[in-house]
Amino acid sequence: MTSWSDVEREAPTLAAAVRARFDAYRHKTLATIRRDGSPRISGTEATFLDGELWLGMMPGSMKARDLLRDPRLAIHCATIDASMVEGDAKIAGLAILVRDPALLRRLMHTAPDAEVSEEQLEEAATASHLFRVQVSEVVLTRLGQPADHLVIDQWHPGRGVQRTERR
Repeated sequence: MTSWSDVEREAPTLAAAVRARFDAYRHKTLATIRRDGSPRISGTEATFLDGELWLGMMPGSMKARDLLRDPRLAIHCATIDASMVEGDAKIAGLAILVRDPALLRRLMHTAPDAEVSEEQLEEAATASHLFRVQVSEVVLTRLGQPADHLVIDQWHPGRGVQRTERR
């Protein structure tokens, strides 16, 4: 199992750049696989905590059902900057269901603008789905210098960072 801390240890520069892109905006795009095998994209929030990447979902949501059935996923950062100076980040892997109400409470308290009552916390902690992402791929795509080509840095477990430039 590959945790986010493994990525940070093996590829610290890439991990820091990707995390900065993910932390820049609250909302991300999550790709899952539907029952019929077709792709589904959904909005989501992702949180880095204790060397792991976490996803919390409402019970019965379609994306949670998808992940419970087939744990493969891809998460894409919000791309707001059309200049692509900071880059475009993606993480792929497997969603591992974790049943830990105390951890879910901690994650809810770390959410930006978290104003959650104890009653809401208790309800969410017992009813929500919490997934830890087992990372299989990290990608950062950005414009090179000069801005006439793309620079794509990819990391996979055991292979380190590989760079590709496309003109």
